[in-house]
Amino acid sequence: MAKDHGPSVKDDKQYEGLRKKGMSKERAAKIANTPGASQKGGKKSGGGKKS
Repeated sequence: MAKDHGPSVKDDKQYEGLRKKGMSKERAAKIANTPGASQKGGKKSGGGKKS
């Protein structure tokens, strides 16, 4: 079960996973608090290939 990382972290399970991957506490907390971040999966924002 995920630990409680305080009121500043909304998704403790996602936060722990990001921290295990070596992400900083601040950045992991920002991503864990972003709605829908788990569906984005680290994909680059913006457009695709230009033709």
